[in-house]
Amino acid sequence: MTSFIAACKELLFPAFCLACGRQLSGWRLPLLCGDCGAEVSFIHPPLCSCCGLPFNCGPDHFCGDCLAKTFAFDRARAALLYREPVVSLIHSLKFAGHLTGLATMAALARDAAGYRDLAAPDLILPVPLHPQRLRERGFNQALLLARACFPEQSRIINVDLLVRRRATLPQTRLSGTERRRNLAAAFKVTRPDSLNNKKILLIDDVFTTGSTVHECAATLRRAGAARIEVFTLARAL
Repeated sequence: MTSFIAACKELLFPAFCLACGRQLSGWRLPLLCGDCGAEVSFIHPPLCSCCGLPFNCGPDHFCGDCLAKTFAFDRARAALLYREPVVSLIHSLKFAGHLTGLATMAALARDAAGYRDLAAPDLILPVPLHPQRLRERGFNQALLLARACFPEQSRIINVDLLVRRRATLPQTRLSGTERRRNLAAAFKVTRPDSLNNKKILLIDDVFTTGSTVHECAATLRRAGAARIEVFTLARAL
């Protein structure tokens, strides 16, 4: 009966590739055709032991930024390189509000080496949006990704412990220095006692310069967090 229902679903509601629109043979995740799936670039070692920057060869080691202690987090990992078709999947969610790609993005993330490299957290915190931006967009894509990628740990996903206390300019067109200045003192912890000696996992969609997750981590560190790891769906190079 289950297989019959599945067959009827595929007949009446055929699946299509989320990247190119080609019809697929079934609803198996990820919803990408063979050609588009082959274009997905997973991040794997060798990489920076701290920020997860991929290297071309050699063993894992610290990159220059992490040797200079640029970041406030202990470790960051990303699942995929920020290239097509991943860019289109993220933009479709973030700017068009299309939620159909969430399951596909989660399936890709959970199959990545960076996902398996994460330590067990006490709390999972999505990078917050300012209330004004949240009203405009209608959702926080970091929260949706956290719930999709970590469904078994939904009880420790917290949405009101780390908040954005002032609206900031969109980071897209800013330089690294401008990004850091834009985010200075942008976040706050509402209940510092809840973070004391806790292991935190920060979730965001894309790691570009690391300015956003660094500022979040610095805020959490000042509030008493013991360890802070970062997981993003994608990483820009």
